[in-house]
Amino acid sequence: MTQTTKAIGPILYLDHVDDQQFHLAALFILPKGAEIPALETSFGQVQPQVLTEYDAATVYRARFSLPPGAQEYRWNGETYPLHLNLQDDTRLAFVSCNGEETGDLDREGSERNVMWARLRAEHRAAPFALLLHGGDQVYADEVTDGHPLTQSWPSSIPDDPGDLSSLHRHLRERFLERYAALYTSPDFAWLAARVPAVMQWDDHDICDGWGSLARRATNSAVGRAIFAAAREAYLIFQAAAVDGDLPARFADPQGGHLGWAIHAPGFRLVAPDLRSERTRRQIMGPGGWAFMETQPPLRPDERCILMSSVPLLGPRLSLLEALMIVVPRMQRYEDDLRDQWQSRGHREEWRRMLRLMVEMGRAGQNVIAVSGEIHLATRAVMPLDAGAVLHQLVASGIAHRPPPKGWARFLGALSTLGDDPIAGKHIRIERIPGQVGRYVAQRNYLTLDRRNGAWHACWQLEDSGRSPELAL
Repeated sequence: MTQTTKAIGPILYLDHVDDQQFHLAALFILPKGAEIPALETSFGQVQPQVLTEYDAATVYRARFSLPPGAQEYRWNGETYPLHLNLQDDTRLAFVSCNGEETGDLDREGSERNVMWARLRAEHRAAPFALLLHGGDQVYADEVTDGHPLTQSWPSSIPDDPGDLSSLHRHLRERFLERYAALYTSPDFAWLAARVPAVMQWDDHDICDGWGSLARRATNSAVGRAIFAAAREAYLIFQAAAVDGDLPARFADPQGGHLGWAIHAPGFRLVAPDLRSERTRRQIMGPGGWAFMETQPPLRPDERCILMSSVPLLGPRLSLLEALMIVVPRMQRYEDDLRDQWQSRGHREEWRRMLRLMVEMGRAGQNVIAVSGEIHLATRAVMPLDAGAVLHQLVASGIAHRPPPKGWARFLGALSTLGDDPIAGKHIRIERIPGQVGRYVAQRNYLTLDRRNGAWHACWQLEDSGRSPELAL
């Protein structure tokens, strides 16, 4: 049973945007039986409603709307200022990989969250309108511990697990435990109450390598129970939603896939779901591809920012997959390589997505892809048509410690080979401004600034500090 002894929240989310309103949701986790105060704005009060129940906690949500500009709301005696501006000059922050695979809840807080503290300080100096979470918001790999049906997951899978009700309860409570721990860390909580978030999940929000594991694991009764619990937790804690009540930005109201889009003045934020329909042979299914391929054409003055949780541009990883066949010790990394767009198992889908990027660039504007997942910082470019460029910006991770610098140097050497998945569209891995290597083994996050209609990116790196601006 997860013990919740004090109120957690507000955690603020952007449901969607229309011409005159920001539609927001605030999430709260309270001890069961505790009274919850109303949320107040200058337009009136909103009483939070029960979203779901746990053994010792109740989760509430308050939905409310505010016009663009400097606004505020109040809850439980505290006032929270907002900077709801997605037009003209605006600032976005992008983070990913907020945790680690093992022992994450036992890490010392100030060390674990040092980059969250920097992001908080940066918001104080120059406020962000929106916080983009690009995957692995929570590392759920250990939620399977402590139950006999999942203690050895995924290496051992029961053929006939019988009644799964105790497993369902165990997983729900363990997901609550992990989200509650993350959402009470001071710097994250301070930002989350003042900067609306939009989130798209990746594998660790479910379990390491979900969809790239053996089909026997993911298609088993236990595997489906893990996915169902993770999906419910994603909707509650990353979207303040439940099935049948998804925010308007989600493309499929039934939630068959969890892709979403936000249309803001001068740019479009598109976040395909790369996990719900994933198998070892596909990244997205019919729903996900229909969402991407029916995106309305971009206007000449409109930019696309694509949130691809797994980097869309990267080195020629098929060479590593070939090496894996002859080096047995490397085979434990197979699911990590199969996760990538560049995997031999996904190469046709990769070309399909890149062709969509070419189509988006035909409006005359560069396309920006932001990604996490690899626990390194890097960038890449691919030419589109008529002089436009696809910029790939990777910021990963905000809390996950980096791999050895030797791995970053190895990837940098591999990237010098380049790749041409589409004829005439050569991919180049480029250096972040101010960096010597193509891959930077430091914790980091990314900022995107639009000033006078022009977009710029900066990486905040744990050791190197803020990078010089990159024009996009």
